[in-house]
Amino acid sequence: MRTILVIANQTIGGAKLLDTLKERVAAAGGDARVVIAVPRVPPHHGNIIYDDAVFEAAQVRIDLARRFLREAGISAVGEVGDPDPYTAAMDAIGEHGPDEVIVSTLPTTSSGWMRRDLVERIRDDSGLPVEHVVVDLQADGLPFKVTLVVANRTAATDDLLACLDKLASDGEQRLFIACVPQEGGHGSAAAMARSRKAQLVDRIVAKGHIAAGIVGDPDPYTAVKNALEFFRVDDIVISTLPATRSGWLRADLIQRVESATGKPVTHVEVQPARSSAAA
Repeated sequence: MRTILVIANQTIGGAKLLDTLKERVAAAGGDARVVIAVPRVPPHHGNIIYDDAVFEAAQVRIDLARRFLREAGISAVGEVGDPDPYTAAMDAIGEHGPDEVIVSTLPTTSSGWMRRDLVERIRDDSGLPVEHVVVDLQADGLPFKVTLVVANRTAATDDLLACLDKLASDGEQRLFIACVPQEGGHGSAAAMARSRKAQLVDRIVAKGHIAAGIVGDPDPYTAVKNALEFFRVDDIVISTLPATRSGWLRADLIQRVESATGKPVTHVEVQPARSSAAA
């Protein structure tokens, strides 16, 4: 069986990369497997980098890529690699012994990997055929819409689910990325954020939608900025308690996110009684 190693990060769901993999597997008569290695690249925002959150975000990208490849009839496995993409690639080559490597990046003007001559270094040091696939997410987008859903205490509420249902009713395939900031940063707060993330993802999936989730930085604004580094997002939904009880609203989170990202932001305000009932 032919083994194809893919090194990618932000471009992991790009249509051009998926089409290239389909062509490679078809050329092998279907007798091929895909190994996806995603470096655990830390975000640029925040005073503290949470290693678990960085690892989780990379694993989510792998799991989503495997899902879409599986739907295309392609067998794929994945692993989270070293933060340095060259080291991640060489580690995966040593582990899986691929027949060829595909490196997927953003266009040269936007790609830090290309500025470090990643493709040439892997080709020279591995002796393997290495193909470079450029995915222009700004021009081409993804074959599905991506909605970032940011919530914490209101994550499991019916009001939020109703909003997401309405968004998904436009007939286009949509992926929901749930981001739950770990308010407090450590200990029980982080555990609570993981629990709320799992509940939100489960409820979205139970509605028949595609969803994945990450635990974000304790500061919700930083959590949003980091999520936009990990995933290519079309729009954002932020769920809060009313202004009288929401620290997020007192910090002008909605306006700050709209101004910083330039993306459509939908605000879902949940009354305390409904939030308590959901909890």
